[in-house]
Amino acid sequence: MNHSGAGKDDLAAVEVTKDRNGIGLVVLRNHRGASAKVSLRGGQVLSWKWERGEELLFSSSKAIINPLKPLRGGIAICFPQFRNRGSLEHHGFARNKMWVIDQDPPPFPTDFSEKAYIDLLLKPTEDDLKIWPHSFELRLRVSLAGNGYLTMISRVRNVNSKPFRFSFAYNTYYSISDISEVRVEGLETLDYLDNLYNQERFTEQGDALTFESEVDRVYVDSGSNGVAVLDHEKKRTIVIRKEGLPDVVVWNPWEKKSKAIVDLGDEEYKQMLCVDGAAIEKPITLKPGEEWTGRLELSVVPST
Repeated sequence: MNHSGAGKDDLAAVEVTKDRNGIGLVVLRNHRGASAKVSLRGGQVLSWKWERGEELLFSSSKAIINPLKPLRGGIAICFPQFRNRGSLEHHGFARNKMWVIDQDPPPFPTDFSEKAYIDLLLKPTEDDLKIWPHSFELRLRVSLAGNGYLTMISRVRNVNSKPFRFSFAYNTYYSISDISEVRVEGLETLDYLDNLYNQERFTEQGDALTFESEVDRVYVDSGSNGVAVLDHEKKRTIVIRKEGLPDVVVWNPWEKKSKAIVDLGDEEYKQMLCVDGAAIEKPITLKPGEEWTGRLELSVVPST
């Protein structure tokens, strides 16, 4: 079967198993000990560990274990809507649906021979078409390279007879040592919409973004510039590269809001930071037969 792949010489491994709720779970591993776990519920990446064995993604200890709800944490797919910017459920329906392993995905332009990967597919049900009347195919390839890089490639195809518009985000929770000790670089001079000020537009003035209170921003038109999350205490930097995703969401709820979030521990805001590759400010329009691709590549480098 060509729905999943492992590189040459058993350097990479793909295992399809089930979680404790009986939901399909795909485990990707490389020869250096890095790994990633992908759930068929929502196509959500639940875990990404680098070769040192440390978890790089945050998952809430208060996450509600409910097969019908996405877990707070990891990397969730927001499609076809971000948050409540539309009439659909929060962050759209893709993250709440059961995806299937794609047995015969269309070819990719790049070589995946040295990577462990899985291909997932989501198509709308009749119920989905009642609330969002657009026929689509949403494909996701999650791959783990020999160097530990985690790549997610989403492809949305319009199989409808008329155009449709959508927003998209990889809602990514990073595990950090302490929110007051990390900084984000690569957003300098960009404009952002501040959700704490009714989406008013500001320009980033600082060389690096640091955190002393709640932050909820959409940085727009970031191009393909890399964004870095520097964690001095954990001695590591996560580098975020993206294509087809012009925006970057940065979110931390801080103390007061955390207490109001049922599935987040009161103090857990200190150990998490969301930095999402996204297409939000200008939704994507697809004509019949057209396809959009959004790519996210995450890497981690040790720092001193």
